Amino acid sequence: MNKKILFILGIGIYLLSTGISYAIFSGQSSGGSSTPTPGIISAPTGNDYEAITFNANDPKTEECPLNGAMYSKKQSKWWKQHRPLGVMIENHSEARPQSGISFADVTYEAVAEGGITRTLNLFYCQDAGIVGPVRSARTYFLDFVSEYGEYPLYAHVGGANTSGPADALGQIVDYGWSQYNDLNQFSIGFPTYKRDETRLGHEVATEHTMYSVTSKLWAVGAKRGLTQKDKEGKAWDDNFVKYSFKEDAPLEKRPASQSINIEFWNDADYFVDWVYDAKENLYLRKNGGVEHVDRNTKKQLSTRNLVVLFMTERHANDGYEGNAHMLYGTKGTGAAWIFMDGKQIKGTWKKSGREGRLMLADLSGSEIKFNRGKIWFEIQATDGTVTVK
Repeated sequence: MNKKILFILGIGIYLLSTGISYAIFSGQSSGGSSTPTPGIISAPTGNDYEAITFNANDPKTEECPLNGAMYSKKQSKWWKQHRPLGVMIENHSEARPQSGISFADVTYEAVAEGGITRTLNLFYCQDAGIVGPVRSARTYFLDFVSEYGEYPLYAHVGGANTSGPADALGQIVDYGWSQYNDLNQFSIGFPTYKRDETRLGHEVATEHTMYSVTSKLWAVGAKRGLTQKDKEGKAWDDNFVKYSFKEDAPLEKRPASQSINIEFWNDADYFVDWVYDAKENLYLRKNGGVEHVDRNTKKQLSTRNLVVLFMTERHANDGYEGNAHMLYGTKGTGAAWIFMDGKQIKGTWKKSGREGRLMLADLSGSEIKFNRGKIWFEIQATDGTVTVK
């Protein structure tokens, strides 16, 4: 075979292989029209934060059990492959803007220490991709995540471990979570968790640089036999108590404005404002007087339902430096203010025990029905300041 024929043959093989490669990779990046990898419904597309996305135009017929939001059958099939994932994300001023909070179905916020709040974010029906900065466990957040099945996945970086009532790491062991549903960075490490010193765009202390990815955390759970079901075949939601949901109030029945100011201790950097948007029927969040955005989406944090839970607040007195560890009265009953549709409902909360579902009722005793969408719980001291305008 002469050199000319060999050259033409080589060119033909090159063009053929290039065409096949292009077809494969262009199909993968088209996000929705390509045949998915077995077990994967949708590949990450259109974002740089590693989140799995779904076609927003698909019919929304499936209800998220955590907050009533409606999604497609494909998305429902995806979330039924895992169980709720709670992630501790800090709210130190140096940690903002945080990543992933806007994708949580439910968020709980309370002071961790020194008047600085921290959030527990429950992910199930949406994928957040990158989440963080991830910080340490606190005992009262364990009480909230315990509502989401016997073995909810719980992601954190260490935790309070001084002997006494605030010993979160000791309680995790007592609950039988250690090395099972507990996703402590200290025991899992890289690459599920990794430090990113540049993500916030400004220099910060090392403790504000730990991140993870929701899909990687769910993957750890799957390796431990914790998907929708556990190793014994029990579904996480066999005994889960769902909230009741309603449709949004029509636009003409929504007030033009409403604002809620929550003063956590006496540091204005951690005061929270929720400003009502009547058109979108959302409450938009400000923290320290400025818009609080999600680093992933560059959009302001918002919620469709805002609940202020008034709970007893005290120091643990466990000998920890500065007596910084906090305790909240998460069990029993207390006052609650519920905000939705631009209106305030005064009511009560009740929680029978650590695993008991926190239930809400108005002052007549009727169960609260939430709007479909994000629920944000603010835990405030019984003598704390909350101003409504």
